[in-house]
Amino acid sequence: MTALHGGPGQLPDRGELLGIPGSRSLRSRPRESALRSTLVALASTIVFFGVLGWIVVHAPGWEEVRSSFLNGKVFADSLPDIVAAFGVNVQLFLFSEVLILGLGLVLAVCRGLAGPVFFPVRLLATVYTDLFRALPGVLVIYVLGFGIPGLGIEGLPNDPFVYAVFALTLVYSAYVSEVYRAGIESVHPSQEAAARSLGLTRVQAMRHVILPQAVRRVIPPLLNDFIGLQKDTVLVSYIGVVEIFRQSQVVEAAHFNFTPYLDVALVFLVVTIPLARFTDWLVARDRSRQAHGGFR
Repeated sequence: MTALHGGPGQLPDRGELLGIPGSRSLRSRPRESALRSTLVALASTIVFFGVLGWIVVHAPGWEEVRSSFLNGKVFADSLPDIVAAFGVNVQLFLFSEVLILGLGLVLAVCRGLAGPVFFPVRLLATVYTDLFRALPGVLVIYVLGFGIPGLGIEGLPNDPFVYAVFALTLVYSAYVSEVYRAGIESVHPSQEAAARSLGLTRVQAMRHVILPQAVRRVIPPLLNDFIGLQKDTVLVSYIGVVEIFRQSQVVEAAHFNFTPYLDVALVFLVVTIPLARFTDWLVARDRSRQAHGGFR
């Protein structure tokens, strides 16, 4: 009979019980291989960025670029004002997000209405979605921000912030509606059939059965769209909204230095990267649940 390995009080593993010699060492090999791969990846990363950094700092125009973009004093002096201006971007994001979630859902539901009587509604929703997905966001911001106030109609607001929110809502609701529609279509038709068999109307089945499932499924892609929305709030600076990018332009013009743009980049990195990692985590969790049959 094969001898059992291990020290006093140490239980043998399954391979040893089955008489497979050295099974414990075989099990440790994947760990050693993973550690070796990690070390190789770390070393190659250090070498790559080290070579890249050496090339940059030894370039002929490095001193001019460093003084124009990496001025420490300008960076520290301008950072508080730029961070304060980011509050306007946050307001733009929050107001737009609420409107986008509502309008996008309405568009998605309208595109899914069945029957010939709803054909005009489906057509309008489709035209809207195709139109605002095809137009560049900055063009929509320009047209609304300068065109509507230029009409001179009594009672219309003159605040560019209002038109900035309106423009972002029009553009992003077209994208979000497609995300909602994909989620609605991913719900199996048997769900609606079961709801109708219990006496629910089509509207009640959509509200209480289909939409709750669809919304849960599309949360990760919705977060991806809102990451893009957060970054695109800087586009409204073209119509006069003093947000983080416009503030950096003001500081740049005062110092004749481009370092304030580095402040803007830092703020967006600090805000966006954690949100992106959170989105990736939600996507991985959703895939894990699907792999385990929807249960966790």
